[in-house]
Amino acid sequence: MEASVLPSDADSVLPFTITSAGVRGRLIRLGPALQTILARHAYPVPVARQLAEFLLMTAGLSSMMKFDGIFTLQTRGDGPLRLMVADAASTGALRGYAGMNQPELEALLAQDPAPSLPRLCGAGFLEFTVDREDGPRYQGTVEMTGARVSDCILHYFQQSEQLPSAIHVAIGSDPLFAAAMILQRLPASEYGTEHPDLLEAREEGWRRAAILMSTLRDEELLDQTLSPASLVHRLFNEETYELHEVLSFTDQCRCSRERLTTVLASMSPEELVEMQLPDGRIEAVCQFCSRSYDFQPDALATLKEAATSGSLDARQAKG
Repeated sequence: MEASVLPSDADSVLPFTITSAGVRGRLIRLGPALQTILARHAYPVPVARQLAEFLLMTAGLSSMMKFDGIFTLQTRGDGPLRLMVADAASTGALRGYAGMNQPELEALLAQDPAPSLPRLCGAGFLEFTVDREDGPRYQGTVEMTGARVSDCILHYFQQSEQLPSAIHVAIGSDPLFAAAMILQRLPASEYGTEHPDLLEAREEGWRRAAILMSTLRDEELLDQTLSPASLVHRLFNEETYELHEVLSFTDQCRCSRERLTTVLASMSPEELVEMQLPDGRIEAVCQFCSRSYDFQPDALATLKEAATSGSLDARQAKG
């Protein structure tokens, strides 16, 4: 199936609640947006698959935000895949990229054509950042643990939220298409009190939901003729559930000349000089979308003056 004829829900998250079990869920699908983001950088297949899962998890987790803002997921490791970054705005704008040590990556792939996440990233950390338009910034960090990105997410849930969770991820090709389902037991504040009878009901409800999701096959997740609502019904039709508003995602970068100007102005005059090309200008390239911005010598003079005086606040470059 060509990307141009993928269903309209190919880049979306369907939130749902299994009210009879006290469980919340997300069914995430990424198709055309995912293909466009990955195609810009011609990543090796193993890196592309890791970043695809990373973008999938970013879309799913961002859909849990109850406010306007930006959710960012980032890895930092000492392996060939030094860095993965993806973020999603509450508007549905999604972007991501991977930073690699090319010689190390080529050496690894020569030994192992399909390396796991630990072999690619090495030892490192997974960071979660939430930037609210109105409110404080939240950041959480957890050690990367597990064979794939979703394992790291589950480890974070266990460490921070301490709520039972389950994730099933499937990634297909020709064309690249990724889908996932996330289940999480609702916190007590959203599912009654901790009365012993209710606590037992919550535990039993979670077990039922997890068992039902364990029957989900990759082929079902990747079946683009099966609507998200139909798949949720297929799995949980014996439960009482509610479907919520579908959230759509698009490939959309937030870079701009203004943001990059602020970033450059936050650098030292010496750093700016080092970045100058032989003709005196600086070429700044967005790592996400690869768009290039030229800053001519006359503009650089202003930047250097701002860098010296500190008249521009680097915090304005956030995001």
